[in-house]
Amino acid sequence: MAIEAVIGLGNPGMEYVLTRHNAGFEVVDRAHGKLRGSEWQRAYRSLVSRTRRGRAVLLAKPQTYMNRSGDAVASLISGERLQPSQVLVVVDDVDLPLGTIRLRPSGGPGTHNGLRDIVAAIGTGFPRLRLGVAGDEARGDLAEYVLSRFAEDEHETAGTMFETAAEAVVAAVLEAVSRAMNRFNRSQAREGDTQETTGGG
Repeated sequence: MAIEAVIGLGNPGMEYVLTRHNAGFEVVDRAHGKLRGSEWQRAYRSLVSRTRRGRAVLLAKPQTYMNRSGDAVASLISGERLQPSQVLVVVDDVDLPLGTIRLRPSGGPGTHNGLRDIVAAIGTGFPRLRLGVAGDEARGDLAEYVLSRFAEDEHETAGTMFETAAEAVVAAVLEAVSRAMNRFNRSQAREGDTQETTGGG
């Protein structure tokens, strides 16, 4: 099925801007520009926008706080009469190295509380774009870590990841999730191979 909605996960409020947990918001904001989205409005317990490039697709940033993301996603799916497979969720992943993106057609929630809440609300059958936010430094408390901002020496890598992920969203929307997976997951795998060959992390 074609993607009809893209939902970036995060927490509302200025205190959470550019924290690791808000990577999903950042990518959807960038996709909003690339897909020529309309002005943001409130609906489905989220900020929403309709794209004007290609098909009219709904972009959303839930305003329920991360741990209650399922409420917003379930409301959007019901209101728009969508199937979970038509909704792409963009989410940070502390189990992936910073700069890595992974697009998958479905799967479990892992350790992510936002994904857990969505899975509890609509099941596991929705595609997701995972954004690696794990830096090299010791993490300490996981809850504090994901709410921390990127370190100065991480900004360039994070920014490149956000841009690449936004391009992956555009490809998933205008082409298909499978084509976007082939292009962007393969590209990430090649980069990883190069890093291993040169002794990188």
